[in-house]
Amino acid sequence: MSYDFPTAFPTVRAIKISYSELKVPGYALLRQNLLCLSARLTSLPEDVKEGLEDPVSRYNVGWSFGKEKLKTGKHDTFKCSFYANPVVDVPATDSSLMKRYPLYCRPNRWPTNALPELEIAFKSLGKLMLDVGLLLAYHCSRYVSKGAKMHGNEDFEHILQRSRCHKGRLLYYLPVQQSEFKEGACSMSSWSDWHTDFCHLTGLTSGMYMRNNEKITCPDSAAGLYIRMRNDQIVRVVFGEDEIAYQISDTADVLSRGRLCATPHSVQAPKGEKAYGVGRSTFVLFIQPDWDEILNFPEEIPHHLKLVSPNETLTFGEYSMRRLDACNIPEHKNLWDLYIMAVHNPCNLARKQKLVSIRVF
Repeated sequence: MSYDFPTAFPTVRAIKISYSELKVPGYALLRQNLLCLSARLTSLPEDVKEGLEDPVSRYNVGWSFGKEKLKTGKHDTFKCSFYANPVVDVPATDSSLMKRYPLYCRPNRWPTNALPELEIAFKSLGKLMLDVGLLLAYHCSRYVSKGAKMHGNEDFEHILQRSRCHKGRLLYYLPVQQSEFKEGACSMSSWSDWHTDFCHLTGLTSGMYMRNNEKITCPDSAAGLYIRMRNDQIVRVVFGEDEIAYQISDTADVLSRGRLCATPHSVQAPKGEKAYGVGRSTFVLFIQPDWDEILNFPEEIPHHLKLVSPNETLTFGEYSMRRLDACNIPEHKNLWDLYIMAVHNPCNLARKQKLVSIRVF
């Protein structure tokens, strides 16, 4: 699916929740410690990286490069990923669970010998972003409960707090090459296709741009994270190195019965001669229910009906597999396009703000 984009996009600051009592000391340092490792991880010998792969988890544990598919059906070679659970190294020991929910029940794989500092940095930042995300989930519950009955009379904080399958993803968007500077070569979604996440909340660090393993200022002010608003407008999201951003994702949409709206987003690569050799590192934390958490898909959220029957009940793990199939299997391309179109359909104007940011003091 393609979109027609205007030549310039408005830039918005993420909405702030400035609680004087909310202090997260050390966040900026934890962010830097982890993001600086992404290029080093990418540069490890191929045999080491292959040893970190986990095909059984569909490459959702450990090292992943070129395994995802873009909407074109081609393999995504724009970015490298490293996935791990920052809270639990071995989420499950039951072989039947690992077979049924391979995305979440497979054990972590760390480069213990080749890059031992990765595990400490990954877990430290991931746990901090989870703690802050749970505070936000509490306030999301308070908002939703004012207008709708909560899922099973439970608030989001408790649903997420007991989960064993939160997932962190360290991303390295590969440097733009000279051949990509030709006019029109870099599309709006040149580093990441438009998509929504299937977790509950997605925690995000701001991107760190590097050339030759040295931190630099982004050479293109138009590069970075873009979201599609509920009025169908595309905006660039700006937040600082000392801030954590949180996006509303699919499961929050389902559990809130549409009071919260999932956020379609993409990432644009920098353009121009100054962007040559520039890579981008970032960390994403998928805060999500346990794999066996029951989801009931209400009829009032019509875009899910492309994947799920009205009032169908699935576990979060089952729903995740359907979503992954819709993203990565070529014959499901049209179905996935319909899903994204429905998520940001302008008729959903009653839905509330999609992205929240917490300033780290």
